[in-house]
Amino acid sequence: MNIELKDIVKSFGSLEAVSHVSLDIKDGELFTLLGPPGCGKTTILRLIGGFHEANSGRILFDGKPVMGKPPYERNIGMVFQNYALWPHMTNAENVAYGLKIKKVPRNEIVERVNHALGKVNLEGLGDRYPGQLSGGQQQRVALARALVLNPGVLLLDEPLSNLDAKIRLQVRAEIRKLQKDLGITTVYVTHDQEEALTLSDRIAVLNHGELQQVGTPWELYERPANPFVADFIGINNLIPGEIRETEDNGKRAKVATKFGVLLGACDSRLKIGDKCTVCVRPETAAIGERKNGASENMIPGAISFASFIGNTMRYDIDIGENTILRVDIQNPRNHSPHDIGDKVNVVFSTATTLAIPS
Repeated sequence: MNIELKDIVKSFGSLEAVSHVSLDIKDGELFTLLGPPGCGKTTILRLIGGFHEANSGRILFDGKPVMGKPPYERNIGMVFQNYALWPHMTNAENVAYGLKIKKVPRNEIVERVNHALGKVNLEGLGDRYPGQLSGGQQQRVALARALVLNPGVLLLDEPLSNLDAKIRLQVRAEIRKLQKDLGITTVYVTHDQEEALTLSDRIAVLNHGELQQVGTPWELYERPANPFVADFIGINNLIPGEIRETEDNGKRAKVATKFGVLLGACDSRLKIGDKCTVCVRPETAAIGERKNGASENMIPGAISFASFIGNTMRYDIDIGENTILRVDIQNPRNHSPHDIGDKVNVVFSTATTLAIPS
């Protein structure tokens, strides 16, 4: 099912929680609403589901308006952050609840419930109660309850936030595989950037109720539209500057910064004289000397902090002007660690340096 949001506004009193947001969610894709707490992502999910009504704008399912329709008329399945399972009902009874409300025949209910529990790898656990299951299993029961209704749209509101790290990874992979197998349009809410990048076909990044950027995980990570997205998606070094020269039809630029002139890719919106932000991902930077001359940027500094996190050695490097650059040394088994205070050079390729509008 295709979902369209057209210029949606939602206010709670004087607070505008969603400000003129337009989205086009494609049939069969897993579309994630990503942003910090309070950015409006859950409000948008509830607007799609019919749990809130917008102050203005339009919501369409397959081109048909659904504004004013309650949730049970929108053919949605909803998985809540806190699972919302009835503790006095068995898992099978929890999954069957929506079917009973719809007065589905008993024989069909049993068949559909067993099928739904099988989809989420909970065969044989229908007679147990939610309290007898792990957090990951309870989440699967909530997912089965949503899927048993054969919805056209699946809505997931931070479904993994109550799970520990390892279980979260496992259930995340199961959700993605199940969504792909079923081909169901899924709208997923999270504040976890890694979760969004791993799961999503496309992501909408929100902040203070406003849409910042929509794109694939690659587009958001490699070509952020603004400093907020650049800083929110993963880890980024952000250096303010001004476009001094452009070349290659504006695709590359020389940027004047407090740390010298840096060369890199250039956002097409930028022109000579524009203020900009230079983005350098920590994993694309290194400590050392220039090896390729003009194809590399270099900034001197001093090690201010170092941390070993298994597959990465991470350094914070003070380059002056109250600015820290972060450098990640991947697979550091053969790396000789630097000491705090060591004078070093941060080197990064012009090919992985990006100037975006400030």
